[in-house]
Amino acid sequence: MAIHNNLALFLNFVEKKKMSIIDHLKWRYATKKFDNSKLLSTEQLQILKEAFNLTALSYGLQTLKMVIVVDKAIREALVEHAYGQRQVADASHLLILCIQNDIDDTDVEQHFGNVKKIRNTPDSVLEPFESGLKTTINNMPSEKKVNWASKQAYIALGNLMTVCAVEGIDGCPMEGFSPVEIDKALKLDTYGLSSVLMFPVGYRAEDDMFAELKKVRKSLSETIIEL
Repeated sequence: MAIHNNLALFLNFVEKKKMSIIDHLKWRYATKKFDNSKLLSTEQLQILKEAFNLTALSYGLQTLKMVIVVDKAIREALVEHAYGQRQVADASHLLILCIQNDIDDTDVEQHFGNVKKIRNTPDSVLEPFESGLKTTINNMPSEKKVNWASKQAYIALGNLMTVCAVEGIDGCPMEGFSPVEIDKALKLDTYGLSSVLMFPVGYRAEDDMFAELKKVRKSLSETIIEL
């Protein structure tokens, strides 16, 4: 039975590889019910990790972290903090996009250190940009930093959703949870993090009625303005 299921998944994956990017985006939906017997492969999970890490972010600073919750017991305990949404526990993995509680000179220095190391860019070129970015960050009020960092999390989520669609992975983007309680349950403060978004990923259940519903979208003429 396991061999049959794996073959079916593989054939389904191959078929999806023939689809255009628009077909993939039409295929995806916010999965309401996951098949809790199916797990993502190590290779699929690695793709999501790499995709998250390659997300285009403001100034090139990576002030986000992605927490991957695998343990079923932990995820079961998180359901109540997600207003009873079973996707948190029933998905293959739960991805939580988090922002740093503090963003300061250290982040800027680390980024430009990486630029110098990877690109071998001389300090004379980097210093003006590094100094300017430090000034920008230091002059940013705390509330604005949180808002700015949170927007980066949404960019990462959009990237992950597209990658999942192309790879035939189901997901459910979620704002509907209590960040305070999730942070407390996972002790995210010990990592200097605060949760912003959750993204359970895995495979849709065969009886998820939402999987076959037609997408409801405005026409292009209503959403696109060409000047």
